[in-house]
Amino acid sequence: MIMRKIALLILPLIMSLTVRSQSAQEYFDRGDANYELKNYSGAIVDFTKVIDIDPNNLKAYFYRGNTKRDLKDFRGAITDLNKVIEIDSKYAAAYRYRGLAKYDLQDYYGAISDFTNAIENNPNDSKAYFYRGGSKFKLNDFSGAISDYTNNIIIEPNNAKAYFSRGMTKIVLKQKDSGCLDFSKAGELGDSEAYDAINRYCQ
Repeated sequence: MIMRKIALLILPLIMSLTVRSQSAQEYFDRGDANYELKNYSGAIVDFTKVIDIDPNNLKAYFYRGNTKRDLKDFRGAITDLNKVIEIDSKYAAAYRYRGLAKYDLQDYYGAISDFTNAIENNPNDSKAYFYRGGSKFKLNDFSGAISDYTNNIIIEPNNAKAYFSRGMTKIVLKQKDSGCLDFSKAGELGDSEAYDAINRYCQ
C-alpha cells in the first residue's frame, strides 16, 4: 500500500518532466526550422521558450546568440554566448562566434582573445585561424595575419578566401611576387575578386 502511494506521488512528476522535455525539444526544432527559413525573430522566440523551460540548455543559448548576431544584435549575441561558455568553458564554437560578434563591434583585441580560445579548445578550427588573421590585419599585425591565414590553409587547403586574404596582406608588406601567387591560387579556387587584384597589383 505504501509503495503504491509513493508511485502515485512520483508518477505525475515523471510525466511532468517528460512533457517539459518534449516541449523544449519541439520549441528547439521549430526555432531551428525558423532559422533555416531566415525567420530570425521567430527563431529567437522559440529558442527563448526552450530557455524558459530549461534555463541551462546550452544549445538554445548558442543558437539564440548566433541568431541575434544575424540580426546585428551583437551585444545580445555576446550575452548569450557568455552563458554558453559559463555552462561549458571548452565549447570552441562559442568562443569563435563570440569573437565574431566582438569583431563586428570593432573590438579586435577581444575577438583575437576569443579566436585564440577557440583554437586552444579545437586546434583544427580553421575558421578561427581565418578570423583571427582578419582581426590581426585590422590591428596592423600583418605578419601575425599571414601566419594565421597560412594555418587556415594547412587545415583547409581549398579555402580561396584565405589565399586571397593572405595575398592582400603580403601586398601591404610589399611582398608582391608572393602575394600575386596567392591571388592566382585564389582565382584557381573560384574567387572572382582575385583576378581584379591581379590586374591591380600584379601587372
